[in-house]
Amino acid sequence: MIQPELSTLNVGTGNQARSISALTRKATKAGADLPGFVWLGGYRSDMTGSKAEALCQLAGRQGRASLRFDYSGHGASGGSFRDGTISRWLEESLAAFDHYTSGPQILAGSSMGGWIALRMVQELRARGEGDRVAGLLLIAPAPDFTLELMEPELTMAQRQALEHDGFYEEPTPYGPDPNVFTRALLEDGRNNRVLEGLIETCAPVHIIQGMADPDVPWRHALRLIEHLPSENVTLTLIRDGDHRLSRDEDIARILAAADGLAAPA
Repeated sequence: MIQPELSTLNVGTGNQARSISALTRKATKAGADLPGFVWLGGYRSDMTGSKAEALCQLAGRQGRASLRFDYSGHGASGGSFRDGTISRWLEESLAAFDHYTSGPQILAGSSMGGWIALRMVQELRARGEGDRVAGLLLIAPAPDFTLELMEPELTMAQRQALEHDGFYEEPTPYGPDPNVFTRALLEDGRNNRVLEGLIETCAPVHIIQGMADPDVPWRHALRLIEHLPSENVTLTLIRDGDHRLSRDEDIARILAAADGLAAPA
């Protein structure tokens, strides 16, 4: 099995320049005609997580190409986390897609990565490359989460912190450091909304959502489906699934869905 290679990609110019770290695996001859997998992580996640690693290993077993990378301010990549916005991370995702991949790809987006995957489809279609997306695997997807899930729940203290300091912090069960949310992130989120009209993917979509997810309610997945074409959309609800969906049985479902999306028609 070909092992993944670590490399860096420079994105942006001047004071907006940042170095993006990526792990790539090239397709073997047997997998050269198969769609590759592109992993798009969540907020404050990195490319070494169990789901990203499992998807990369699946690609290796099947001989297909794979790409995973860290957004700026995440993991091994450069840049400040507090400079991060959906537009900034979308720019990096498209740059990595353009630089490292060729041919059709399955976009696998987890949480915020699901939002970025949907925005990538829109941007690729706008430039006439919509056929590069062979499918979307969306795991606990959080499209428009800043506007739909965060802003309505902001406390008065958080609103004041955003106004006076430009950010607020809150504890997270996923690590020792608090989550940081900036005014720039929330404002930019409004410019990247996808839950407004029909999201034309022209590719099959499989959504996997836990019903015990404390961060993204399972009804948010139903809301997303309302904006997707009715054909070729599959929703898998996991009754006791949390937001991470990183248990062995969850990852098995994710890999089965990825395999189904990537199977020859």
